[in-house]
Amino acid sequence: MRILLCGYDGHMGREVRTCAERAAGCEITAGVDPMTAGADPLCVKTFGEVKAEADVVIDFSHHSMTGALLDYAEEKGLPVVLATTGQTEEEKERIRRAAGIVPVFLAANYSLGIAVLTDLVKRAAALYPDGEIEIVEQHHDRKLDAPSGTALALFGAVKEVRPDAEAVTGRSGQGKRQPQDVGIHAIRMGNIVGVHEVMIGTQNERITLKHEAFSRGVFAEGSLKAAAFLIGKKPGLYDMKDLLKEGK
Repeated sequence: MRILLCGYDGHMGREVRTCAERAAGCEITAGVDPMTAGADPLCVKTFGEVKAEADVVIDFSHHSMTGALLDYAEEKGLPVVLATTGQTEEEKERIRRAAGIVPVFLAANYSLGIAVLTDLVKRAAALYPDGEIEIVEQHHDRKLDAPSGTALALFGAVKEVRPDAEAVTGRSGQGKRQPQDVGIHAIRMGNIVGVHEVMIGTQNERITLKHEAFSRGVFAEGSLKAAAFLIGKKPGLYDMKDLLKEGK
């Protein structure tokens, strides 16, 4: 599997390169990174400069590159693994259009454990229809978006079984908690890789579901699995649930 890596020299880009070196049949044939191009002969600044062949694109760059990345993928007919969060509504619409032309894998988090957590949260929220729900996410102090894309995806799992659920971020001031409220809290500190905790409570008990990532390598490994999954797929929008169904 030949990979074009967008965000080549970023922290996650380096993690993907390390994992690809250890994985059988994986090769990074080119990289795109506007900020650091030139230090590595495989890396260029723009998609127009890419000369090497690839079978799939993995993106760990910045959501502002979404348009250029998808333009290139559509032109070359390449599947795309989007592992960047924080897309604007316009960029999300661009992703949906691209999925009609090439296979696109989109997930807020590429950890298998997070996929399992999301499923458990959905089931627990359904089993406790009157339970109060709070989501707490922790990340390093360099993360730009808050709440995290994963926290929002966990809220989305709740909303699937509770259509009236309302996300409440940055709670402050005075006012009674409403039954439909789902609090989402973001902590930014030090070098925390990623911790997501979902609490579901009643007046008599509380369930806590928690996932903690110890290394960013877990996200790189997941992106490689997603890339392998996309090879040969028809155009469409895929996610971790599709990957789990195939038992990859």
